[in-house]
Amino acid sequence: MVHVRQRRTALWAAAAVLVLAPVAAACSDDSGGGSKGTPSPSATAPATPPTGVPAADGPADPTAARKQIEKNWTTFFDPRASTDDKVKVLENGDRMRPLLAAFGGDKNAAQSSAKVTDVQFTSPTEGTVTYDLLVGGTPALPGSKGTSVLQDQTWKVSVKSLCALVELSGNAAAPGC
Repeated sequence: MVHVRQRRTALWAAAAVLVLAPVAAACSDDSGGGSKGTPSPSATAPATPPTGVPAADGPADPTAARKQIEKNWTTFFDPRASTDDKVKVLENGDRMRPLLAAFGGDKNAAQSSAKVTDVQFTSPTEGTVTYDLLVGGTPALPGSKGTSVLQDQTWKVSVKSLCALVELSGNAAAPGC
């Protein structure tokens, strides 16, 4: 019963974005990053290169990139992080600022966080991130998938990852997604 309640709370936290979607009506993802659903791992996903060895299809320094992705995803999902901090680690964050500011006050979001468990680079500027969405520190949506993109020399949570959470809540269309 506790697991069902935690999963419901995690979905509620994602759904809270929809309640606040009118705030984001002016927001959009001009990078073409909008997506229907979360990326799924490919059977031919590249293996993680040994530490210090650049992947042919990844960033020059995969270890540093992986550390930055872990830090930025943790910040993005940290209920104590300020809206300014979240804007800095979200792709096109300035356009999504009104949504992030409104979402920051949601009581269910205040219980949610994320822990990155894996990063697989798909190009020098993009990677698939596997993470556990936590509610009260307990995995509610383990093994979730998202995308990190390199924008302005910073590895950021992609807008399509945020939109995938919105879609997961049962609402396929939300402004900005």
